[in-house]
Amino acid sequence: MKWFPLLPALSLFMVATAPAATPIPAEARTSGFALGTQSYTFRKFSFEDACAKTASVGLKTTELFPGQIISAAFPNEKTGHTASPEGLAAMKEILKKNGLQAVAYGVVGIPTDEEGARKIFAFAKDLGIKVINTESTGSIDTIEKMVKEFDVKVGYHNHPRKPNDENYKVWDPNYILELTKGRDARIGACADLGHWTNSALSAADSIRILKDRVVSSHLKDIAVGGTGVVRPGTGRANLAEALKALKEVGFDGPISIEHEANWEDNVADVSSYVEFVKAGGK
Repeated sequence: MKWFPLLPALSLFMVATAPAATPIPAEARTSGFALGTQSYTFRKFSFEDACAKTASVGLKTTELFPGQIISAAFPNEKTGHTASPEGLAAMKEILKKNGLQAVAYGVVGIPTDEEGARKIFAFAKDLGIKVINTESTGSIDTIEKMVKEFDVKVGYHNHPRKPNDENYKVWDPNYILELTKGRDARIGACADLGHWTNSALSAADSIRILKDRVVSSHLKDIAVGGTGVVRPGTGRANLAEALKALKEVGFDGPISIEHEANWEDNVADVSSYVEFVKAGGK
């Protein structure tokens, strides 16, 4: 998915004294996985439409991304930590109406300054979000402070390797392992299984390298002989083995279906991922 830079921040009430996060409940899971959608899958539509489409395939969770129009009733409001109080209330109502729990937020830039970062974490805590997904490796000191303050996890998301940019390192699970070494256990990887495949890595092997540092995941399959996204089990990402690896390492975080194809009409594609997971990756 597209990486979104840090947007101007919204003043929110601080929630540093909020109780510790509760796990994603069993009733919100599919075959043991907290399976939902990354709303970016439905980026051509409003957040309200995205939630309705998610609910239509029987899912109970979703991941927000910053910048999606909230609804026809709020055409000038967008999802994310910059929303007005009215926009935030609308997001909560839409989630409630569709029986969904917001479990992740990203991919979003997290600044080094604590004030700016705190607004992102406060937004996440207010919505009950479990994981913030980012690529802001330079902010890890601030992130660790916020993780301890808010009890919200952070996953470093991987886009594909960039051969012409040696400074882009988050595609490499070994880099993430080194980056998070000695850090709070709630800081880890947002394992994008398709993007690892497009980096010529085995998604399953990458998970086994990171072990319990995998705190969230993006689920997509990749075309044989290409880099585009296809239905699960028809591509070369070996998602069945990746799901097996997630179970092996005790992963219990959110998995977001991110089907970046057939943008105008991909509900059936999303449904195919749900059935794939229910069938144990078959």
